[in-house]
Formats: sequence, C-alpha cells, structure tokens
Amino acid sequence: METKSEKIILGIDPGTTIMGFGLIKVVGKKMTFMQLNELHLKKYEDHYLKLKLIFERTIELIDTHNPDEIAIEAPFFGKNVQSMLKLGRAQGVAMAAGLSRQIPITEYSPKKIKMAITGNGNASKEQVAKMLQSQLQLKELPKNLDSTDGLAAAVCHFYNSGKVEVGKSYTGWAAFVKQNEGRIDK
Repeated sequence: METKSEKIILGIDPGTTIMGFGLIKVVGKKMTFMQLNELHLKKYEDHYLKLKLIFERTIELIDTHNPDEIAIEAPFFGKNVQSMLKLGRAQGVAMAAGLSRQIPITEYSPKKIKMAITGNGNASKEQVAKMLQSQLQLKELPKNLDSTDGLAAAVCHFYNSGKVEVGKSYTGWAAFVKQNEGRIDK
C-alpha cells in the first residue's frame, strides 16, 4: 500500500452528550494541528435525533476537510449497560458516516490512546489534553475536553501509522461485514 506524503486524520471521541472531533495534518513524519470541535447534544431529548445529528456533523466534517483516515475511540466497559449501548450507537453512526465516504477507520481503546499520548494508559483527560497542547503548540485548551479526546485519537493513529497491529480497521462496508461475520444473526 502506497503512503501519501500528506494526509489528514480525523479523530472522533463518540458521545451522546458531547461528541469530540480533532483534525491533524500529517506531512511526511510531521503532524500539525488543524482543528478541534465539539458537537453539543445535551439539549436534545430524543436519542434518535442525537444519532442523526452525529451522522450529519461527521459527514459535514468529512466533506469539509476530506480526511484520508479516521481514528475513533472505542467505547470502554464499566458503565451501565444503557450508557454503553448509547455510546456504541453514537460510535457506530460516526463510523457509518466515514464508511459511507469510503474512508478507512481504525478503533483504539481509551487506554491505548492515553498510552500513545502520555506514556501512561491510566492518564487523566487533563493530562492527555496538556500533552497534546505541548505536542501541537495549542495556545489554549477548550473548556470541555471531549474535543481534545477526539484529537488524541487522531494523534494516537499518527503514532501507530506504519505499525502492523493498530486496532480494528475497516476500509468500507464489505470489510466491516467480513471482519464481523460472527456478530451477524443469521
């Protein structure tokens, strides 16, 4: 597979209250900050409307910035089942947006993202944000750190590019279905 010397990575931190997005540009082996963004969903009661807005916002970011790859934080276990289900749906809708535009997607666990950014898999959101601020020369950090979590997913993907094992990757619907055949009810 030929690697372009320049690429844009969109990082996504899925959420049903706040969804975080971060974009970096990679030229050769150097990354530069492009944008941090958040989609605020707290004011919407309807979960399906939230999913529709996540899909539309992700498509809008893709169509505006034309990312070559998407890195997304995988939902972590430990919360109650209902919040896991909602988070999984939010992630799935964001993934569907990327897949509908034929953009390769890679999932990373929160621990793997924290490890890539700070060297500590148990780092706090604040530690991750401060490290990103330093690495990308960000003037200031946002009030909510959901967008820096999205940015962290993109930076983690940058650090893991070229390595053989980077998490689960999907290049389109066919690849997603093929790699998840065991999950499909027959």
